[in-house]
Amino acid sequence: MRQGRLQGKTVLITAAAQGMGRACALACAAEGAKVIATDIDASGLASLAQEAAAIQTELLDVRDATAVRLLAARSPALDVLFNCAGIVAHGTVLDCSEDDWDRSFDINVKSMYRMCQAFLPGMLEHAQSNGGSVSIINMASMASSIKGFVNRCAYGATKAAVIGLTKSIAADYVKQGLRCNALCPGTVDTPSLRGRIASAADPVQAEKDFIARQPVGRLATVDDITPLVIYLASDESQFVTGQALLVDGGVTI
Repeated sequence: MRQGRLQGKTVLITAAAQGMGRACALACAAEGAKVIATDIDASGLASLAQEAAAIQTELLDVRDATAVRLLAARSPALDVLFNCAGIVAHGTVLDCSEDDWDRSFDINVKSMYRMCQAFLPGMLEHAQSNGGSVSIINMASMASSIKGFVNRCAYGATKAAVIGLTKSIAADYVKQGLRCNALCPGTVDTPSLRGRIASAADPVQAEKDFIARQPVGRLATVDDITPLVIYLASDESQFVTGQALLVDGGVTI
């Protein structure tokens, strides 16, 4: 595959200080993009900026509508918006408090609404002016949004909502040069996952259980996910929109 697949493009990524967001920021920069990496983790952003000169960092709480609008106002028009921020809440519908439910939807879904609403006008104008296309990528999941999993009530509901939001945006703006797709990974070995494993009653068994549900016999790595993000961000996917794309190691076969 040729290098420089994102040359000349501006890409904004939320939750970019660690895990999949960080890996995708570095991958996009390596492909020639100017990357705006956002997060609430200042130290994580600082270390990220040291790894690639093409990465600009911005402290951003995606729950803060005013901060999101201010960032959009001072940022260049985007070619790609990757909404990667999210949390995992545990429990069944009987275990889930209203606070957990509301926080899950605020971070996993409403943050995408805020980001899209703030950045979409500039992206549409950019697509119209250059005669090309722009891309929104929303982080969903195979877990519960595509296949049911135990103890993932709020998480699954939010990720299903992400797919619905994605399809709505794709349908509304397909004729204006905007593509919008949802990425649905399997279980990825990230600091977030390691934290959940460490907090389990039996961490060793928890890790075995996560691996056991992947038919390929291992957890995904961030390097399993970044190629699809690059594809969706690049002009190679100009005929792909409104899709929930699975990278799940065969879980949903």
